[in-house]
Amino acid sequence: MTFVEAALHADPGELEDTARLLAALGQPIRLRIVRGLIHGDCCVGTMVDCLGLPQPLVSRHLAVLREAGVVSVEQEGRNRRYRVTHPRAEAVIRALERP
Repeated sequence: MTFVEAALHADPGELEDTARLLAALGQPIRLRIVRGLIHGDCCVGTMVDCLGLPQPLVSRHLAVLREAGVVSVEQEGRNRRYRVTHPRAEAVIRALERP
């Protein structure tokens, strides 16, 4: 496929979704959070302990990821568990980990 063919046949909605995903992952803390979450869901307290960051900061980054559709949250008793829900997030993370 040539550049012209790729540009002409690009789905604008898919491009917008991909740009939103990449923007959400374009910050080191959010990238670390998503890298961890692709291995399984997690509550905020565990993320705070593992990342060594203040809870309000982690929650703020999780809100950005939620708004971008990268993660979802589920209330579980007193805890809120987050998981990656964007269909291409794991593939993007795996591609970034390749040498």
